[in-house]
Amino acid sequence: MTDVAVRDFTQRRVRWAERIIESVLFAAALVAIAVVLTILYIVVSESAGFFAQVPVMEFLTGTRWTPLFDNPSYGILPLVTGTFMSTLVALTVAVPLGLLVAIYLSEFAGARERETIKPILELLAAVPTVVYGYFALLFVTPLLQDALRPFGVELPSFNLLSAGLVIGLMIIPYIASLSEDAMRAVPRAMRDGSFAMGATRLETAFRVVLPAAISGVIGAVILGMSRAIGETMIVAIAGGSQPQMVSHPMQQGATVTAFIAQVAKGDLPWGTLQFTSIFAAGLALLVLTLIFNFAAFWLQRRYREAY
Repeated sequence: MTDVAVRDFTQRRVRWAERIIESVLFAAALVAIAVVLTILYIVVSESAGFFAQVPVMEFLTGTRWTPLFDNPSYGILPLVTGTFMSTLVALTVAVPLGLLVAIYLSEFAGARERETIKPILELLAAVPTVVYGYFALLFVTPLLQDALRPFGVELPSFNLLSAGLVIGLMIIPYIASLSEDAMRAVPRAMRDGSFAMGATRLETAFRVVLPAAISGVIGAVILGMSRAIGETMIVAIAGGSQPQMVSHPMQQGATVTAFIAQVAKGDLPWGTLQFTSIFAAGLALLVLTLIFNFAAFWLQRRYREAY
């Protein structure tokens, strides 16, 4: 076999190998899309049976959510307010702490410190959420009760404040790790230019690096927010299970995911209106998450173009 024939055979083998790899990757992408479409189909089709009996406006604007009572009501607002309150408390904790950790790891920590702190930080994401839930109920809540009692505030045993605080601790690794990756991707020349103008490391971190990495930071925050919105066990254990309109975090309340976990235990017959209510609640949660994700994509694109 001549050298030309050997070279042609090698090139054909490489091309076939590339086509096989491309086909495998394309099939993996199709599987991911198929899973998402299947989830959407199940949620929407099951919700259709619910909305055939419950008006959409009553579902969206009602302030009583009692699907398991003898005289049921299907207003989703109490669950939505509980979800928003726990998420707001979580983001109040996680966003500043996560960004500060990210700035320290990216701009101030040495290589050895970074290699030590970052894996330990990411271990927080591996802790089971049921452990976080009992940590909130048995440690954080009594601690808050003792701290607030001198001010005449009696915090109930189940409340969204302790649940939100612990959710915030749980999502710090998501925000810190992704934000630190975005900051480290900022070109070194931008830092050197800032130092050449007389800026300190702290000024460079907050006025140069952070704005340049803002699109990645926004993505990290949105991911953390989505994780907080979808959290189940912490709010189910520490936040309470009473659906009510929530106006401040020291109240107890139920979230959408906590209600789904409460009902989806197999106690209700399949196909009943009470059972299909979990799919309607899941659809509402899915729409909220999609809205936040689209807002994140728009903000990322806008700030990426600005910088």
